[in-house]
Amino acid sequence: MLLGTYEHTIDDKNRLTLPARFRESFADGIVVKRGIERCLDAYRREDWVRHVESRLAPLDPLSKETRQLQRFLFSGASEAELDKQGRVMIPAPLIAHAALKREVVVLGIRDHLEIWDRDAWHLELAEVEGSAEDVAERLAAKSD
Repeated sequence: MLLGTYEHTIDDKNRLTLPARFRESFADGIVVKRGIERCLDAYRREDWVRHVESRLAPLDPLSKETRQLQRFLFSGASEAELDKQGRVMIPAPLIAHAALKREVVVLGIRDHLEIWDRDAWHLELAEVEGSAEDVAERLAAKSD
């Protein structure tokens, strides 16, 4: 399971060094894609395939919303391998999508990572912390 919050930097060649504790998990490759929010999602290859098969493949391909979502997700995805130092190159369009500057935060989110600009993450975290109790209550009510 991928857990935790790690502050890192993106170098001048758009490379992000993954936190050491995640590198082995991504030894077989990484898929980096646009996140729904202004962040990036990074999946282990097998988890990306599982995510696509379970969440995206069942959607109706004749639906305009499905086509739009697929365009957003797949056109903004990039497969890569980590280099010997545990770095992954982040393509410029993905950096632009997430408005990443040099200082970033890498979050472990169960089966994937999120990569946020550090300032944007602090704003998001403040919002989440202010509403977590209400969100938990609403989700609990839906499962009853």
